[in-house]
Amino acid sequence: MECRLGCGACCIAPSISSPIPGMPNGKPAGVRCVQLNDENLCKLFGKPERPKVCHHFKACPDVCGSSNQQALDNITELENIT
Repeated sequence: MECRLGCGACCIAPSISSPIPGMPNGKPAGVRCVQLNDENLCKLFGKPERPKVCHHFKACPDVCGSSNQQALDNITELENIT
């Protein structure tokens, strides 16, 4: 599955414990990453300073569902149970 451009669910729903430029302590779940632009695209995509956890995330139907809202709901649920 290809990532849905402009979704941004993986940059909002999960907590990220590793440092992110502009967020040196990572980010809590449900908080929009400061590197997500107005079009919900990552400003660090393809750059070496992008956190490894972000680089290793791959879109899949089970997580991303069929809509941006479903992706946000699914990732939020996964975050809550882990």
